[in-house]
Amino acid sequence: MPLPRKAAMHTAQILSEALPYLQRFVGKTIVVKYGGNAMIDDELKNSFARDMVMLKLIGINPIVVHGGGPQIGELLDKLSIESRFVNGMRVTTSETMDVVEMVLGGLVNKDIVNLINQNGGKALGLTGKDGQLLHAKKLKVTHTSPEMQKPEIIDIGHVGEVAHINTQVLDMLTQSDFIPVIAPIGVGEDGASYNINADLVAGKVAEVLQAEKLILLTNIAGLMDKEGEILTGLTTEQVDGLIADGTIYGGMLPKIQCALDAVHAGVTSAHIIDGRVSHSTLLELFTDEGVGTLITNARG
Repeated sequence: MPLPRKAAMHTAQILSEALPYLQRFVGKTIVVKYGGNAMIDDELKNSFARDMVMLKLIGINPIVVHGGGPQIGELLDKLSIESRFVNGMRVTTSETMDVVEMVLGGLVNKDIVNLINQNGGKALGLTGKDGQLLHAKKLKVTHTSPEMQKPEIIDIGHVGEVAHINTQVLDMLTQSDFIPVIAPIGVGEDGASYNINADLVAGKVAEVLQAEKLILLTNIAGLMDKEGEILTGLTTEQVDGLIADGTIYGGMLPKIQCALDAVHAGVTSAHIIDGRVSHSTLLELFTDEGVGTLITNARG
């Protein structure tokens, strides 16, 4: 049944609005950190998969890095393994690491791969162990307090940070028809596995590939000012000011720092977008309004 004329004209207007963005981004690499509600809600999961397929189809190279904290916690509960956190990071014993690998590298990764494939794409799931993609080093966590003479070093187990990324693997995939889907598990020099924050992995992948964009899907509408208004476009200097005056604080700080580091390292722009909105990636990339906050190095 044909669309009513008004609806058809609206569709044509959207496609026309998208044209300059399409022309600008074809051939470029975009790294997307996938997590939050977008990974749980069935409709959002499907719309995300369709977005990735469309990006690849029109000549843009998406790379997906995913989290899976809630899924890990759920399986740990079922196995009666206690979840402990230090500074918001999961204490990861050898036993817990086995579960992390099972969930991130198996269940979650293959679910995303399957969704993309079911929507007509060609996804390939990877962990940092595949092709020695993610070299990791143990993350050192310190704790200080006024009564302590020197910081205390806390061992949180198999939690790591990125030491090096093997770009050959990603270059090979982005130059093909495949969409890489990366679970943030790294491997240390000793062959041990390390759980790495997915935002951090996405940021570092974007940096080493000098990606056009880093997109971080979140469960918020974007960065907001103290009046609750969404800040749609910011320079890195403006973001530094918002951190200094306390507008950005708490749990958002690590995510924002990841975005800042990527832009400072040469990524053209970073986006904090609302993953609770269907097709949020396409809306942010190809419409004038977008659905989140854009951070660039441009002077304000």
